[in-house]
This record gives sequence, C-alpha cells and structure tokens, in this order.
Amino acid sequence: MEGWDLLAHGLGGPADLPIPPELAIAGAVAALVVSFTILAVAWRSPRYDAATSGRPAPAWLAGVVDHPAYGVALRVVGLLGFGWFCLAAVLGRDLLTNPVFGMFYVWWWVGLVPASVLLGPVWKTISPVRSLNAGFARLTGSDPDRGLVDYPDRLGHWPAAVGLYAFVWIELVYPFSTELGPVRLWVAAYVAAMLLGGAVFGSTFYERADPFEVYSSLCAKLSPWGRRDGDLVVRSPLANLDTVTPRAGLVAVVGVLFGSTAFDSFRDSLEWIRFTQASTVSTVLLDNLALLAFCAGVTLLLAGGAAATGVGPDVRRRELPNLLAHSIVPIIVGYIVAHYVNYFVEVGWDTLVLASDPLSNGANWLGTGDLDRITWLSSHPTFLASLKVVAVVIGHVVAAVAAHDRAVRILPRHHQVTGQLPMLAVMVCFTAGGLYLLFAA
Repeated sequence: MEGWDLLAHGLGGPADLPIPPELAIAGAVAALVVSFTILAVAWRSPRYDAATSGRPAPAWLAGVVDHPAYGVALRVVGLLGFGWFCLAAVLGRDLLTNPVFGMFYVWWWVGLVPASVLLGPVWKTISPVRSLNAGFARLTGSDPDRGLVDYPDRLGHWPAAVGLYAFVWIELVYPFSTELGPVRLWVAAYVAAMLLGGAVFGSTFYERADPFEVYSSLCAKLSPWGRRDGDLVVRSPLANLDTVTPRAGLVAVVGVLFGSTAFDSFRDSLEWIRFTQASTVSTVLLDNLALLAFCAGVTLLLAGGAAATGVGPDVRRRELPNLLAHSIVPIIVGYIVAHYVNYFVEVGWDTLVLASDPLSNGANWLGTGDLDRITWLSSHPTFLASLKVVAVVIGHVVAAVAAHDRAVRILPRHHQVTGQLPMLAVMVCFTAGGLYLLFAA
C-alpha cells in the first residue's frame, strides 16, 4: 500500500510552526513557571480526596457498565481481536502489508492511550490473558482472583516496567522489528508470562505486573471515570489522577514510558543520524545504549527531583518519588499525543484497511479493504506542529497542578513553595527537552 511506513512518526517539524521553535519552547517553559506561581499563591490546601471526590454516575449508565453481560461482551471483543491477530500472525504472510504490525505497534501500543483516557482502564476489561486465565481457572475449579501465593508488595510495578521496556526495545531498536517471527515470539512470551503469573499470583498480578494493564490504568487516571467503594463515579481527571496508588517501580514505569517516547524523537534527529553514520560502532548498539540512557535518565531525574523535595513529619524522603510519580502521567499522555497523533490516525486507519485481509491474499472479510486512506493531518503540517506544542504544554501544566496538590498535602506549610522547586526544575527540563526533541526530528 502506498505510503505504508510503520516507522514514519515525524510529520510536522520546526519549519511548520507558525512561530520559531525556540520561542515555542520559551513560551512553554514560561507557561509552566507562571502556572506554578499562580498555584503557589492561590492553591494552599489539597483539593482532591479519593474517599470523597466525584459524584455517582447516572443510574442507567452504572447499570449497564456493572451488568455481568456487559463485562462478558467486552471479554468476547477482546478475545475476538486477539484471535484475529493470531490468525494474521500464524497464517499470514511475512509482509509489511500484514495487519499484525499495525495491530501490534499502533492499535495496541498507541491506541491504548486515547482509549483509556476516554473510556477508563480498557485493557483490564478486554484483556485476553485475563479471559484465558479465567477460563482455565473455571476448568480446574479454582478462583481466578486467587493464586497459589500472594503477590509480593516489594515487586510492585517492577515487572510491568521490565515488560514495557521489552516492548519499546523491540519497537524502537531491534533491527528486525517489522518481521513476523520476532513479533510472534514476543507476543507468545508475553501471553505465557501473563498466564503463568496469573496462575501463581491471581488477578493482583495483572493489576501490578501486566505492562499493558498498568500502562492503560495509568492513562485512565486522566479519564472522567472512576470507582469509589466499588461504585462508578464521575470525577475531574485531576481528582482521578490523585487516586494513583504509590507502589515500588512506579517511577520506573513512567521513566520507561516517557524516556522511550523521547528517544523515539531523538533517534530521528539529524544530529543522531549523522553521529551513528559516522561512528565505527554498530548503530544497533548505539541505539540500545541511547534507549537505556533515556529511560534511566528520566527515571533518575524524576527520582532525584522528587527526593530533593522538602519532607513533612509523616513522609520519608525515599517515599517521595513514588508519591509524586503520578504527576508525570499527564506529561506522558501529552507527549504521546504530540509524537504519535498522525501516526495513530493515518497508520491506524491503514491497519483497519489491511485487517480485512489477514492472510494477504486479496480478501476483504471485514468490508474495510476498499476504504480510502486518511492523509489530512500530514497535509496540514502547520496545524499538526501547533497541535504538538499545545499537547505538550497542556500535559505539563496539568502535571504541575497534580504535583502541587500532592505537595501541599505532604509538605509542612512553611515549606510548601520552596520544597517544590526541585520538581519544578525537573518539569522545566522535561518541557524544554521534550519540545526540542519533538521538533529536532
């Protein structure tokens, strides 16, 4: 198919901005600093409380969402989608026109973000590994929510961080990422690990260790949908974000998510391309080192900035990074929107077209094979470039609000402004660095 390129993320660059990139970066940093100043003056007590925030969802909506048939229907949708993927992966041809690559890299990875922000934790609802685990449990007469042993608290989200890194590694640096064999192997390893973990630790394993459920659930904290004492409620996204549970490994999760997206921009920059072409060291090795450096760098910068924040009498310094890590979620979502919006819309639509022919034999089983391509965003680069800046700025401003509300809860009153300065410095670095990388590609 003409224009099909899974690696072509960067449409809309510095030349397409209505203002110079330097001015855009300066304006974004200024917006963040001004927001912090206003918050310091006008927001002096915490406003979000998971125990009281939100109002009950309409009765008819709660009735639909909480009905067992609704959950079963979504499980069936998830299993059907997984079955279609397996059909194309096992019986399809090893061509870029195989919809497996779009389903894997676009629908699953990028699509989870808008789906979760709009609808809530969708992967928890449609996850085929959860459904398969429940099916196996019923066959053996066991409870899918209970495993053989309790999930260790010390593991927290560390397995999810490792799983997310494994995904971005195959997507961004593995040289054979668009060959069918490695994708099949990756998915098989993921399914096997999830089924084994679910059998041993029960459903808690999926909540804390499934990389895609953790990813989806974090993004869903920016949705208006939440739960309070098991009941469906409608909350502001900021109030919902405040309900993120601090756990071991949470900082590593957000570090991988943000760092890998930043690296995806960096690897397309002219400076990096020139460097790798001139170097005598393998480009694959350099990319591996750079990806690790970006993910580790973001993690350490966030952990250092949070740990340097002032502490109150009830909080230990080592707890601060996980307590403040939730504030980076809006930055992650904003940057993913900025970096992948055209990729998701255009290549995601192409995947829908290709999905009608999973065996690459000219079939049109879903009736989508004759749909026209969508190219509107790439045809309007100025709009696209402006959208990228807006997404990044909004993400950072929302992050500043979330961090400030948490800080005024845990910091002593006399230290509520000065104690936040290290985190403000970190966010300024993320803002300037993120925009620079976004438009350097």
